[in-house]
Parts: sequence; structure tokens; C-alpha cells
Amino acid sequence: MAKDMTLFWGSGSPPCWKVMIALEEKNLQGYNQKLLSFEKMEHKSKEVMDVNPRGQLPAFKHGDKIINESYAACFYLENQFKSQGQQLVPDCAEEQAVVLQRAFEGQTLQQKQADVIYYNWRVPEEERHDSAVKRNKQALTTELKLWEGYLSKPEVSPYIAGKSFTFADVVCFPTIAYGFRFGLSQEKYPRLAEYYKQVKERPSIKDTWPPHWLENPQTMDVLKDV
Repeated sequence: MAKDMTLFWGSGSPPCWKVMIALEEKNLQGYNQKLLSFEKMEHKSKEVMDVNPRGQLPAFKHGDKIINESYAACFYLENQFKSQGQQLVPDCAEEQAVVLQRAFEGQTLQQKQADVIYYNWRVPEEERHDSAVKRNKQALTTELKLWEGYLSKPEVSPYIAGKSFTFADVVCFPTIAYGFRFGLSQEKYPRLAEYYKQVKERPSIKDTWPPHWLENPQTMDVLKDV
């Protein structure tokens, strides 16, 4: 079933990781995959561009169907294989509303986190301002406190949107893991840390853990003072 699927991916990329987790959760192991190097610009190769003209990862194909956006790919896999593996979007309308709300809110967390992590990389040195750094960190702090609040509600624990692992966890966990990889304080954000420690032991997460994180588990300190 998975043999007609192909995934081009990069180690540590949250969007790539989301698709890989979804594939595992839907019991779609055995798909064709190719690990590419961002540093070597392999994501700009013709092989990838033929699948994703933006030259971005993930690049995903199922037969003659191309679904490159990570959220779209995960949602597609859930819809096509709904009765297989873990059900990621509940049937109950009330539960579904929470799952989809948290899932798409995860994009805001990912963006605010990226604004802090990649500021120096994206902005030329002569255009950098301490005020922008401070503003980005404050925005991320506010967002993280919001997620701490979500995870403090007993009715939605132990996962992002309830008692079961869902689409929301598939798309949010890689962002949260990325935050702790870059030095997010587990003491300052205990609910997020508790969630991270629990979910990282899930088989679909362990089986798709970024290989270069395994080789070098040392965290960075970019987010240590957020």
C-alpha cells in the first residue's frame, strides 16, 4: 500500500517530521523515502523540483497525486486511510473542533518560534535591531504561555487536544520538540515539558526522530531566555 508513496525529507525539519509521524500513525511504513541535505542544497535538485516546484521539503507523492504542504499531506493521509492505524481526526464534532483549532494554531507557534531562532540568519547584520529581537521574544513568550494554559486544562490532557493522540499532536509536537532542541526552558514551561517528555516516547515519534539529533543530542541556547 505504501510502496506507491515517495517522500523527500530533511532531518530536523518540523514540516517533514509531521508527514513522517502521520505515515507511521496510519501504519504506512515501507514508503519510498530519500533523506536530503539542506546544507548541500539537495532540496533544489531537479528530482525534488519535479515534485515540488518551490524546491522545498517535504516533497510527497502518492501515486500520481502530489501533496507537498505538510498539513495537507497529513490531512490527506488521515482521510484516505481513516480506518487504518490511529484515528487522527475524531468523529465527534465537539472534539473535532478542538483538534482542528489547536492544529492550525500550531502554525502561529511555529512562526513565532522561527522569528526568534532565525532572525540573525534572515536579517542582514546592518539591518538588525535589538528592539526587533526583544519584540520577537516577547511575542513568542506570550504564545508559549497560551499553550501552557491549554495543557493545564484537565479535559484536554494528556495530549494537545484531549485524551487521544490526534492530528493536533502530529502537527504540533515537532514544533514543540524543535523549541526544546533550541534551548526552551523546561522549568519555565513545565506543562509543555511534561507533554514533550511523554509524547517523545511514542513509537511513531521515536521511529522518526531526526537522525542528526540522535547523532548530536546537544541542545542549543537560542531560546534559553524566552
